[in-house]
Amino acid sequence: MKIIDTHCHLYLEEFDVDREQVLARARDAGVSKILCPAIDSRTHDRMLEICRLSDGFMIPMMGLHPTSVREDYQEELKVVERYLAENKYLAIGEVGIDLYWDTTYIKEQEDAFLTQALWAASMGVPLVIHSRNSMGHILDLLAKHSIKNLTGVFHCFSGTAEEASKAIDMGFYLGIGGPLTYKKSNLPEIIRNVRRDRVVVETDAPYLPPVHFRGKRNEPSWLNLVLQHLAVIWNISAEEASAITTQNAQRLFQLI
Repeated sequence: MKIIDTHCHLYLEEFDVDREQVLARARDAGVSKILCPAIDSRTHDRMLEICRLSDGFMIPMMGLHPTSVREDYQEELKVVERYLAENKYLAIGEVGIDLYWDTTYIKEQEDAFLTQALWAASMGVPLVIHSRNSMGHILDLLAKHSIKNLTGVFHCFSGTAEEASKAIDMGFYLGIGGPLTYKKSNLPEIIRNVRRDRVVVETDAPYLPPVHFRGKRNEPSWLNLVLQHLAVIWNISAEEASAITTQNAQRLFQLI
């Protein structure tokens, strides 16, 4: 199988002791590309250097993560803007709104999100959206501002069936990972009924491992377990599920 992990923080220090082994296991499992979303200025250079050393196996994005939005978010955005001016990136991400940890900076998060969404649309690259406890809020913002030529993915989609439909109607994809395998998840029923050409797979490693490895550090080689669950939900083979989601990722991120 050929698999694209569309969202993986493999550059973080959690992988410093065995990153090469993790990459080797990913290749052995059929992973062909690992797409790496940015967080903030503390990790941009680390991400770029580790991606560079992977010889194209890991591909970086650029953006400001919503949980890194604070009083100085405008300065952080200037850093992102500088990186975007210096090089071409696969996507702008990870961006969005996070209402799970803290709502202190919600207005700043909204502004940072919309600013980066406009950049993505103007540059013709997808937007990779973090929407923890904020799916409806983000959909409302996007509907209100109606940014033309904007596409992207709702990473780690955790919304309702109605929100999935709205996101897809707006031109977005749904990123599905370990939570699809969780026993109490409502994702299987939602994903069963959405357009298959709008689903991509991801790990969000080192976070959100499949149910078989809950409590452990996630890694790209475990995407096979997600694909096996997806195959059962769609009543197809794991190979077919891999082919569909890989084609979707290639289309969205212009990897063809």
